[in-house]
Amino acid sequence: MGRVVLGDEAAFGELVGRYGGRLLGVARRLLGSRADAEDAVQRALLQCYLGAGTYRSEWAVSTWLYRILTNVCVDELRRRKSRSGEIEPPARPDPPGEHLDLRRALHRVPTEARVLLALRYVDGLSYGELARIRGISINTVKSQLQRGKSLLKTALTKGDPA
Repeated sequence: MGRVVLGDEAAFGELVGRYGGRLLGVARRLLGSRADAEDAVQRALLQCYLGAGTYRSEWAVSTWLYRILTNVCVDELRRRKSRSGEIEPPARPDPPGEHLDLRRALHRVPTEARVLLALRYVDGLSYGELARIRGISINTVKSQLQRGKSLLKTALTKGDPA
């Protein structure tokens, strides 16, 4: 990051190579579409490059990048909600005999809890990392994860209450 702060494009390229795939995976899980995820990663990387001087060395680079990316994704989800009145288009009912729809069940979980669930259980981040990434306390992380898991379990076991 020190080289990126100095405007070293090769160092920035290394950073993109090292973290780009993980960032794309997170964005895709949160936004649902590869195209939207690619746009979010591009915006996050641009913010990283332009804001490199604000990076604090006590943070892991990955933590800082996840924070930027999750803020971009949450902003996009809020924009979608304000444009359409809901986060996702109405879910289609499952055809008879089909398996549970995890994606639809996840959309019953509030955005912040969904972000934390993805980062914790897919990316394996610790409570401390989650707290730093989202700018909240560890206790808030734990309570939001618990709430998210509870809502997800309800949606998966009792069906979609919509």
